[in-house]
Amino acid sequence: MPVNKVVGSFDEAVADVADGSVIHIGGFGTAAEYASYLIAALARKDVTGLTITGNHSGFSLDQLAMMNEANLGLIKYPTDYVSPGLLVERGQVAKGILAFPVLNRGLEIPFETLLKKGDVELELIGQGSLAERIRAARAGIAAFYTPVGPNTVVAQGKEVRWFDGRPHLLERALKADVAVIRAHKADRWGNLIYRGSARTLNATMAGAATVTIAEVDEVVELGDLDPESIVTAAPYVQRVVVRPSTPATSWQTPC
Repeated sequence: MPVNKVVGSFDEAVADVADGSVIHIGGFGTAAEYASYLIAALARKDVTGLTITGNHSGFSLDQLAMMNEANLGLIKYPTDYVSPGLLVERGQVAKGILAFPVLNRGLEIPFETLLKKGDVELELIGQGSLAERIRAARAGIAAFYTPVGPNTVVAQGKEVRWFDGRPHLLERALKADVAVIRAHKADRWGNLIYRGSARTLNATMAGAATVTIAEVDEVVELGDLDPESIVTAAPYVQRVVVRPSTPATSWQTPC
């Protein structure tokens, strides 16, 4: 039987995600980078006790609406844009391994609210170290030493060794149970290309989990992707789901 990794719906794609899973959530922070439909499907499934990894912990639905209004039409967030903040504000997240768990501009996002209450756990990590921990997991590297972080909060509980006169932290590979990522195009084998800044942590996380699920704009025929443009090769992807042509107006809508 020919290989076909395309799944019929987002709910089907996350149907086997269990409570307590570690979830890589790709993207940097904007609507064009997040696998919003997969995040919404995880919210509908109501899995709990999740550990999420990524750059940013995300906004609440009310905050996204407020940001839309404040932009006065200059930046229009799409109706189907949800971020990891949806999972956080619904109480589905127990821990975040994040580079930016909170903001520094006066807006208290859901993760900060729960962190103050002691309802979530935080492992703070710089963007570069986070990306390298994830990349190491994909490459089968158990751990690595980095000069980033000694004598800071991120060094707590980590081994320190000196190389070339500088202290280095031992950072361990970070593998997830599931990675939910956003790409532009795929073929049925799971080869992926990205568009713009969506190539950030999405491409890094592909293959750094037991199951990688790619949310894409389009699935094309085999051979239609320029081999020189393929960033994520098919072996790193287990499932592909296509975004609907008409944007959803609510995360609660099954799709």
